Amino acid sequence: MSSLNRIIELTGMALQTGASDLFLTEGLPARIKIGGVIQELSGHVLTTADLEALWRACGADPATTLDMDAAWKMPEGPRFRVNFHRHLSGLGAVMRQIRTDIPDLTVLGLPYEVLTSWLSRRSGLILVTGPTGCGKSTTLAASLEWINSTRAAHIVTIEDPVEYVFRDRHSFFTQREVGLDTPTFEDGLRRAMRQAPDIIFVGEIRDAVTALTALQAAETGHLVFSTLHSPNIAETIDRLVNLVPPHQRESVLSLMSNQTIGILSQRLLPNASGDGVTLICEYLEVVAAAREWLRAMDIPALSDFLRRGGSTHCQSYHSSLLQAVNEGRVAYETALANASNPTEFSRSIRGIS
Repeated sequence: MSSLNRIIELTGMALQTGASDLFLTEGLPARIKIGGVIQELSGHVLTTADLEALWRACGADPATTLDMDAAWKMPEGPRFRVNFHRHLSGLGAVMRQIRTDIPDLTVLGLPYEVLTSWLSRRSGLILVTGPTGCGKSTTLAASLEWINSTRAAHIVTIEDPVEYVFRDRHSFFTQREVGLDTPTFEDGLRRAMRQAPDIIFVGEIRDAVTALTALQAAETGHLVFSTLHSPNIAETIDRLVNLVPPHQRESVLSLMSNQTIGILSQRLLPNASGDGVTLICEYLEVVAAAREWLRAMDIPALSDFLRRGGSTHCQSYHSSLLQAVNEGRVAYETALANASNPTEFSRSIRGIS
């Protein structure tokens, strides 16, 4: 069997298991992640030739490439996002399927009524944040598909790489990949503004220029979606503001307070039955009071607003986690290990205020 055929075989095996990720590391057996748990897929120890075959199939030169993100089409199968990297023992790759079966927004455990009210807006900024692998791409894909099924719009996506392929329904899509169709997020976003978009999805805000351009796009009448790798709403605001130089922060805060529709921060935790994951999230809809706190960069007031809850405009991570335990979706031990404040969480479970 050729090296590339061996990779194809392993990829097919991973697909059959329903794995979210396939890990290919030189000198080790292939591993998969199912429901957040990593397990060995095959006893075959991957060789240099195995990894080099995949690198070359994706247009990477194993002799000169250090790191690269690419897309790979399995023969007579789906497309995959592939991250190539080097490590102490040689070459490595992590693969994730690029899906066309976009999940329905109702099945993800998201605050459906709140989120669809955001998606019904015609302009503004919606941010989805969280660590790598927390389902941000799935949430955004389901959100865009909800729009696709409910109204006509031109939706431009700028991604690195493309993770879901959309089929035009009421809306139509222009999907662009950084490195293949446009040099950078910044460049893709600037050019998107000339493509008569109604909705723009920027895969990630990584720098000041992209942050400012996204906010300006929202200000000029576009509905803009993006992500940040921040664990909660407070850190999302802090990180976005601190991307820009000090002399621009006041204007950025003004733009954020006026243009941000809402921020959703999420994590995926193993569910109580051990056969999947459960989404835990906090969200903030930027209504009048929150807008003033955001303009003043009053993070303590925003955090207190989230913590107190009691409003349809917000939900804290703590209350979402507490609800998941009370409903039996997440085990207490798992929740405690992932609580922002384990002592406070333990007291809440026991009904101690």
